[in-house]
Amino acid sequence: MTTGQKVAQMLLDIKAVHISEDKPFIFTSGKASPVYIDCRKIISFPEIRRFLMAEGAKMMAELSADAPYDAVAGGETAGIPFAAWMSDEMNKPMQYIRKKPKGFGRDAQIEGLIEEGQHILLVEDLATDGGSKLNFINAIRTAGAEVNHIFVIFYYDIFKDALANLASENVSLHYLATWWDVLAAIKADPAYSDERVARVEAFLNDPISWSEANGGA
Repeated sequence: MTTGQKVAQMLLDIKAVHISEDKPFIFTSGKASPVYIDCRKIISFPEIRRFLMAEGAKMMAELSADAPYDAVAGGETAGIPFAAWMSDEMNKPMQYIRKKPKGFGRDAQIEGLIEEGQHILLVEDLATDGGSKLNFINAIRTAGAEVNHIFVIFYYDIFKDALANLASENVSLHYLATWWDVLAAIKADPAYSDERVARVEAFLNDPISWSEANGGA
């Protein structure tokens, strides 16, 4: 069994995979979807999160063998616990990044020690089209540090320009599992009816058209 298959099954086991039968979920982008992944549930399952962080740290260590990261940063709010566990697994300092400066005191957007020229690994729970990560990337770069890699547990892998858009900002996205891994798992699970599987598959194969037809952007 591949890592993606293992992670997909874990997400199903902890009921982090939600499939709507009628009213769709709406993303922050305004897109409608019949499916939703709640990676925040992982924080309540120590054995699963330890497995995920170990796999993530191994993946990123192999990718950065010639240029190790100096620190790990998590985005507010979902990315913060995963960045903390990843930084511990990798034995690296950690920062966390607010969505915007807090507006009082030091008016800081980044908490923790960040130094000019540091190589930062941005850690988040998941990525849909990748657009929301740019705010965190820009904050790191404005602080004088470098960020070229993002690690997430789950990547939707259904929006065709997502990786290209990140690449245009000189950023690569790395992940453990995608919706295609989950789709394979629910197809093999008799608890999911053919109708539910077909609804999911129709969305994954054409998310933009599905969204427009179901009240989304």
